[in-house]
Amino acid sequence: MIQVDCVLDAKALLGEAPLWCEREQVLWWADIEARALHRFDPATGRDTSVVLPQRLGCFALRETGGFVVALEHGFYFLDAAGALTTIVDPEADRPGNRFNDGTTDPAGRFVAGTMPMGPREPVGALYRLWPDTRCEQLYDRLTVTNGCAFSPDGRLFYFSDSEASVRTIWACDHDVASGALSNRRVFVDTHGLAGRPDGGAVDADGCYWMAGVGGWQLVRFTPDGAVDLIVDVPVEKPTKVAFGGRSLDLLYFTSIGSGLTAGSEARQPQAGGIFATRVPGVRGLVQPRFAG
Repeated sequence: MIQVDCVLDAKALLGEAPLWCEREQVLWWADIEARALHRFDPATGRDTSVVLPQRLGCFALRETGGFVVALEHGFYFLDAAGALTTIVDPEADRPGNRFNDGTTDPAGRFVAGTMPMGPREPVGALYRLWPDTRCEQLYDRLTVTNGCAFSPDGRLFYFSDSEASVRTIWACDHDVASGALSNRRVFVDTHGLAGRPDGGAVDADGCYWMAGVGGWQLVRFTPDGAVDLIVDVPVEKPTKVAFGGRSLDLLYFTSIGSGLTAGSEARQPQAGGIFATRVPGVRGLVQPRFAG
């Protein structure tokens, strides 16, 4: 049995978007509903945060310092002092949506998707923000956009829709130089698994990791979409994984501390916490920074 430990009993309402900084050896993460960006230092156990004016869906570190962030309504730059600079809101005509999951591709372009804050309808979309701040829509008619990750060589892009009726992870061919996406196909239909596909990550072997929200599990898929490993976790709603540590062999994941299944609370007193585990022989990848 793989041991899973709570490294920060954060009590997050909606813990998400863990991102390891290999330069500082710290884990950045978001509490979406608390509108907060957190910095967790595992060496000291200290966690600090900055509160933002909107929900924070996802973010990436910038090569020039600070962050690019996908807030509730649009893309922004966030500097070390906590100041925001508006870039673009690609869904100004969809005020009922908010940004959710995202990642950075090997060329330093930021990809992030949206979801409705109200009834679950297919009104979300996936966008790409270029280093020169151009913004383009990649896919439309999504509900809860999630699971964004790239293969180690950048030639495959994965994303998912967490909506209960969809529960699908797709794979697309990706041209790293041009950013062109093609041949979108089903990678995994997760209806047979305990949890729905939430945040995703790819390890150094090219295997895709899914946080099975609602299922008390993390799932590792081989590059051909077969279930390779299921890790049982002590919380009902794990949300996203990130590899960290000096050797990138520590698997962190965030979780949700609210809206738990009635009667399950006593089983998961650390729901909303940050957890970590090691899987023998598995290592992650350094995540690219936004090039703009």
